[in-house]
Amino acid sequence: MTEIPTTDLTLSHLDESGQIRMVDVSSKTPTQRTAIAEGRVRMSAAAYRLLTAQENGKGEVLNTARVAGVLAAKRCAELIPLCHSLPLSFAGIEFFLSDADHAITIKATCRTDYKTGVEMEAMTACSIAALTIYDMCKAADKGIVLETIRLDYKSGGKSGEWRRN
Repeated sequence: MTEIPTTDLTLSHLDESGQIRMVDVSSKTPTQRTAIAEGRVRMSAAAYRLLTAQENGKGEVLNTARVAGVLAAKRCAELIPLCHSLPLSFAGIEFFLSDADHAITIKATCRTDYKTGVEMEAMTACSIAALTIYDMCKAADKGIVLETIRLDYKSGGKSGEWRRN
């Protein structure tokens, strides 16, 4: 993981007096930006069996979660108060199934050519896809666990490329 020197740490959404503010990006130059977030949904063997056999009573779970994740990325600024509305050039969701531990890993990728990054859009997409899986499988398992929503990669802008080790 890229370390930031502690002397350079600031909270960009707070002004000099500690009041919240939207970051002013008007003077920034648009650049190609990408963010990839990952999350994991773990469930009982019975619920996982229903999900993978497409026998869930609410319909095709992963395609519904994919659409929900894309829609969430597109509406991120409506959900998180200080996020900028930005034009996404791509929002995609991938799922990786693990039969051994009855888990689904979700990978959300977002791209834009804009003045600010798409990290929040990717993490929101990942989170809402995970919540949709929970919603559609909760009848079979109320103990489903959503875990490890995190940013894995970002590129573009002043801070350049960052990758989780």
